[in-house]
Amino acid sequence: MTGAAAAMGQMVWEGVQVAHRLQPRILGQPAQLILLDTRSDRIEAANAVSRLIEKDKVAAIIGEVISSDTLAGVPIAERAGIPNISPTATNPLVTQNRKYAFRAAYVDDLQGKVAARFAWEHLKARRVAVLIDQAQDYCVGLANFFVVEFKARGGEIVATSYIQTGDQDFSAQISAMKAARPDLIYAPNYYTEDALLAKQLQDLGVRTPVLTGDGAQVPELVQIGGEAVNGMYFTALFHRQGVTTELGRRFAESYEKTFNKQLDAFAALGGDGYFLLAAAMEQAGALDGDKITRALAATKDFPGVTGMFTMGPDHNPIKGVTVIKVEEGQFVYQTTINP
Repeated sequence: MTGAAAAMGQMVWEGVQVAHRLQPRILGQPAQLILLDTRSDRIEAANAVSRLIEKDKVAAIIGEVISSDTLAGVPIAERAGIPNISPTATNPLVTQNRKYAFRAAYVDDLQGKVAARFAWEHLKARRVAVLIDQAQDYCVGLANFFVVEFKARGGEIVATSYIQTGDQDFSAQISAMKAARPDLIYAPNYYTEDALLAKQLQDLGVRTPVLTGDGAQVPELVQIGGEAVNGMYFTALFHRQGVTTELGRRFAESYEKTFNKQLDAFAALGGDGYFLLAAAMEQAGALDGDKITRALAATKDFPGVTGMFTMGPDHNPIKGVTVIKVEEGQFVYQTTINP
């Protein structure tokens, strides 16, 4: 709720609250929500999970929001046998070889492959420069999956540069990328760094298009980057135009009436985290960690807010990847690419 990923956490929390309002009871009893702020920090995330389990005696956990913090808390919930579902963490390691960990978002190996496919087929890129925030597991992992797939298609990575979360000056990295003459810059980083990159590219007269990942899909991208982010593409977890289910329509209507803004990906997936968990609890018939886990793992064709859910291997949902372009400060739907 605070720290570098606060915008994401706040949107997810809005979505969880709307879902709770639409389904306030589970197994005939009022469902209680307990919110802890991890401050976008791994140590705080681990402490929060421990407190939820030991002090608050929770039956399940929705969270964390970003991959690094989720990875910090997952082993603690795993040892305690507490089911946990991250709405938006996309690093494959979050659920890999875990019994109790799930996610509502797609996984980064799929996102990276789809990004490479979009770059090659739709943007016709053949030479790509990559800019990676090496402080974030999400950014490093997504970049690696993109690079492997793009090279497999015959593409060339002409430059690889690194930044750290919180960096303000990217001029050295931009100079190196510009000298390599890429067709495209792939920068799968979070929204603040993406926005600053776009502004500095504009200031330095670099017009190479930028493709990024779902970590850019927050209003703050435009608030920070202004007109400089126009033309940026990103692979996304959801777009309002993608609502196809009855639950999705009810959720979108309630969310938009409550918050007086259009439903976004992080809120939608926050809702899905709650609804998936509630459905599994109802199916299990008891607040038993093992029974809830088995029910979650068996999820098939669940009509969620962001579409139909079927849990695949390693508790990763099988679903399409949306591609969005920023046009005149708006997130404009481009296409959905299915696995």
